[in-house]
Order: sequence, then structure tokens, then C-alpha cells
Amino acid sequence: MSELDQPVNALDGVGEALSAKLARLRIDTLGDLLFHLPLRYQDRTRITPIGTLRAGMEGVVEGEVAAADVVKGRRRSLLVRLKDGSGIISLRFFHFSPAQQQQFAPGAHVRCFGEARAGATGLEIYHPEYRLLKSGETPVEDHLTPIYPTTVGLTQPRLRGLIGQALKILAGAPQALPDGIPEPLRERFRLPELHACLRYPDLERLAAGTHPTQRRLALEELLAHQLSLRQVRLRIQADGAPPLPSGRGLQTRFVAQLPFSLTGAQRRVLDEIARDLETAQPMLRLVQGDVGSGKTVVAALAALAAIAGGCQAAVMAPTEILAEQHFRNFRDWFTPLGIDVAWLAGKLKGKARLDTKAAIADGRAQVVVGTHALFQEDVHFQRLGLAIVDEQHRFGVHQRLALRQKGEAGGLTPHQLIMTATPIPRTLAMSAYADLDLSVIDELPPGRTPVQTVAVPDERRPEVVERIRRACDAGRQAYWVCTLIEESEALQCQAAEATRDALTEALPALAVGLVHGRMKAAEKAAVMDAFKRGELDLLVATTVIEVGVDVPNASLMIIENPERLGLSQLHQLRGRVGRGDTESFCVLLYRPPLSAHSRERLGVMRETTDGFRIAEKDLELRGPGEVLGTRQTGLAQMKIADLERDRDLLERVSPLARALLEEAPDASAPLIRRWLGEEAGRYGQV
Repeated sequence: MSELDQPVNALDGVGEALSAKLARLRIDTLGDLLFHLPLRYQDRTRITPIGTLRAGMEGVVEGEVAAADVVKGRRRSLLVRLKDGSGIISLRFFHFSPAQQQQFAPGAHVRCFGEARAGATGLEIYHPEYRLLKSGETPVEDHLTPIYPTTVGLTQPRLRGLIGQALKILAGAPQALPDGIPEPLRERFRLPELHACLRYPDLERLAAGTHPTQRRLALEELLAHQLSLRQVRLRIQADGAPPLPSGRGLQTRFVAQLPFSLTGAQRRVLDEIARDLETAQPMLRLVQGDVGSGKTVVAALAALAAIAGGCQAAVMAPTEILAEQHFRNFRDWFTPLGIDVAWLAGKLKGKARLDTKAAIADGRAQVVVGTHALFQEDVHFQRLGLAIVDEQHRFGVHQRLALRQKGEAGGLTPHQLIMTATPIPRTLAMSAYADLDLSVIDELPPGRTPVQTVAVPDERRPEVVERIRRACDAGRQAYWVCTLIEESEALQCQAAEATRDALTEALPALAVGLVHGRMKAAEKAAVMDAFKRGELDLLVATTVIEVGVDVPNASLMIIENPERLGLSQLHQLRGRVGRGDTESFCVLLYRPPLSAHSRERLGVMRETTDGFRIAEKDLELRGPGEVLGTRQTGLAQMKIADLERDRDLLERVSPLARALLEEAPDASAPLIRRWLGEEAGRYGQV
């Protein structure tokens, strides 16, 4: 066992209680301590005169204790008054001991660090880090101070001390830390040695995240994530899949009955899918297409290849509204071809559910459309050849692996086609979906008119209501989307109901419907059907209508409080209109005053309808965890890498991952374990 494999209690001062706190941070060994990396750095290299401090500023101050008293207020606290000749500031401690109180005797010299804030006695620093100065002691820190992720009961100084001990051990035995990337690959990719990267020099570039040693660690972390996803791919593809080369005849009949022609982009993506399906390895392909680009038709043609090959196809969507819409589309398209389409969702109960499960198990149901209910253990397919997952960002790697099990009865793994209308920036796709091949439908069908977007302050609401009346008088329909104003779903739904009532009163000649998350699925479906048939003029909804709802006659979208939503979600909502040949509009009804950040985001929506440009901006403004719509990928919790800052590294990660798997396959498991810890096995097991 190397020095760094020792448990943390091998360090001075680490007993059972401290070990338990460190375990909460997933720190069990000295090596884990080394890779518990700073969140950020503080500059404590110079002393700030107290008189120049302002509320909100962080800094090191040094001075003489003028007074120290226990004061009673809402909470008892120790208040220390510190002066330095330029001014006076209070240090306030809510948790303190009698010994601590005695330390702050008048005349004692103290150096402390913290954030100044406005308080009852003027500027105050709450619970500063401090130390008492001995006579003649002047040097301040000569390096930036790291701030680490911590947990209750574990202070920054304690954590720094432990990591310092681990770094000392590393300095004495650098060979105890295996590099992880073999030397020939390090030289080829011009990477510094690992043990040197953990001992940062005190340079300003640390704070900016641009130091070469940090870049090496960021590269390695991105590499570990990519390797873990490639392992998922290898694990899935280790099983055989049914080759499906025979769908052309059925596909030709299907295309002939469509009232439109396929776009060049749809044909290109279909060729990519066909090449995958012809092999005995499971297809793992992500199809990105902007709102309205025709992904569902591509999915239907892929399903026909499975059926022609004697297999079943499953189509899964994240919400019952979207799943029901897919079911209707597939049923309308496939019934004339003599293909049986079944429906399975959580709300299907009793005999109907038993009958559907029986039809899936004996193969009568050739296509099964549903929600995550398709994953349940009691659902058995006779021969599942293709699984189509819509809106992938709502699902995760777990589900991709779970789909394997659905084909195991036949000894084969189904091909997987994953679709999303959320354009994912290339940098993010290269990381979050490294286990998938990528296809992009980058062309809209002819006849689609770009949606014009305007931002309007809330005080002009009566004008917006009048605009709805004019659109509906002209035979069009409109959406009014209420976004998440309230914390609880119940209050959100009440807000939507209140909006529906107000609009019904303001527009008595119009039929107004309501859809929100607390309605039963059957109620939601009935309202959506009525809107689709034109029986409702105006639909008030929460963001449940974000994906997949297709009403070509709707030409006006009002989004209330758009400043509360991400750009990609706004783009999805806007995509509910402009689906026909009529000029369509999206009104962003905001509440002033807007922050500079919100103004910038709404400006992007006005300037472009290009989903990929919007997604890039969304990534820049909100970060990867929000853009993906989920934090389950692990990307949002990276220790040192930043997908926006380090996007150029991703170009190097893919070739490095390939080279490592080919030339040093045994190196990937330790790398994944180092950076993902217990998560290392998460992508590999279900």
C-alpha cells in the first residue's frame, strides 16, 4: 500500500469524529485529500486599511483591540472593536468560548480575514478567520488562500492543515502518486506531471483558472468523465443487437402517404441511422433538431426498420402530454400500414393495463408508446429491437443502461435512438453525451415562418390582451404561459387559475382553457384536444406545454415573467407557435426593473431564432447543469473543470481518451475512480 492509500486517521489529530466528517466529503484516504480541490482562492497577500473597507468587500485587516464585550440582542454575541489608525470595525462572534473572550483583551494585536457588511455598529465582520500577533510579527500570506468545499463542523483552517500534511507526504514520496496518464501520452499531449500540478505556485493566474497546472487537472477530470461514458458505450455494445437492414419497402410506403416531402437534413440523418441499424452492434445515437425540424417523422421511419426486421419498437417521452401526442401520431401514421400501436402510461389501470402488457409480451404490439412506465419491471417485450427516447435531457445514463435489460429476454440489446429539441452546444454534447454518436437535423421544413419576438413590460398588459382578441377574431389561437412565480406547485396552479379567470373576464367572447401540473392526465388531455380541434381560442398553461405540443393554427405566444426561465426553455415555449404558414409572434411580458443579466437574455430571444446560438448563450449565462435540465450527469459538480472556461480542452480530450483506451486500457479505471470516486461505478451499473 502506498503512502497515499493510507486512511485519513493516519494523519496527526484525525480521530473517529473528524474521519466521519471527512467521509461526508468522500475523503477516506490521503490521496482523496489531495484531490479535494479548491472551489476558489482568496487574496490575503496584503493588508487593507480598515478606513478603506466598504460593505461587501473581502480583505485582511490588522489592528489593536479597543474593546471586547458580550452583548445581548436577539442573539447573544461577542463584539470585538478593532482599530488601526485609519478606522474602526467590529468583529462579531455568535459562537464563542470564555477562553476566546479572554484572547481579545484590550491592547491585543489581531489580524483577521472576512467580508465586511453593514451592521448595528457600522461595518462588521461575522466570524472572521483570525490570529493573535506576537510582537514584531509582520509577514502576511505570500500566496493565494484556497477555499475548499467543506461540511458542518469542519473549518477551512482545519481542512487546509490536513491537506497541507498530505502535500508534505507527497513532496517526500512523489512516486506514491501514480500519474494515471502514461509518460508517452503525456509527452505527445504536452502535459505536465501530475504531482507537480497539485502544488500550485502563487500566481494570479490561479484565480482565473488559466495556470498550466490547473489546466492539466481540468483536462484529466474531463477525461475521466468521458472515459466513464465511453465505458457505458462499450458495456452496452458488448452485447449483440438485431441487425435491421430491411426497412426500405415499408419506409417507402410510409413516406408516400405523408402530405409533405422530407428535408435534406432528415434524409441525411436517416442514412446515418440506417447504417447503424444494419450492424449487429447496438446503435447509440443522439438526434438533435431545433423545434419543428421533424424529429418525430425520423423516429417513425427508424421504428419501421425495426418492425420490418421482425422486432418491436418502444417510444418513450417524459410527460404524458407528449407521450399521448406521439401515440396519436404513430397510430394515425401506422394503422393504414397494418401496424399495431399500443399505449402504456402510469394512468393506464386494471384490465386495460393487463391487456396492453400481454400484447407487448407476445409481440402483437409492434410499437409501444408511453412514459417511463415502459421501464417498469413488470413490462416484458417479446423482441425489442429499437428504443426511441424523446427529450433525452429529462432522462439519464441510468435509463440508457436500463433499456439494455428490456432486450435481454431475447438475448439481444435494443438499438437506442435518443432525440432532443433542446439544442445542446457542441462543447456540452462532447462531454455529457460522450457515449452517443451525434446527428443534427439543421434544416426546417419549407413553409415554416420565423416567429417574431417582442419584449413588453407588464404595465402594457391591456395592449397584450387586446392583441390576443384581434388574433382570435382573425381565426387564430393563442397561448398564455404562466411561469413559476410561486415556490409551491399548488400556488403556481392557483396563479394560473387566477390568470385564466382574469382573461376570461377581459375576453368574454373567447373560449379560454387551462392546463397545469396538478390536473389529472385525462383532464389535461381533454383540454389539449379541445385546443387542437379549435374549440378553445386561448390556452392558459404552466410550462407543462414546453415540449412537443403541435397546434399549427396557434400564432401567438405570451410568456409571463420570462426573466424567470432559461433561454433554452423560452426557445422551447416559443416553438409552440410558428408551426403553420401564418406569421406568428411571441410576446415576453416581463416585470420591470430587469437586471442587466435578464435584459441580455431577453435581447438574445429578440435577436435570433437559431436554437444552437441560443443554447451557446444559455451555457455561457447559466452553466452546464441548468442547460442540460438535470444535474444527474455529474458535469455540474466537477471539482476543477469548467465547461465554459475549458471548452478548448474538450478538443484534446476525445483524442486523448481514444489513445488511452487503445494504448493503456488499464489506466482508465484508476482515473475514473480518482475523479468520480464512488460515482465511478454509477454509470456502469443499474
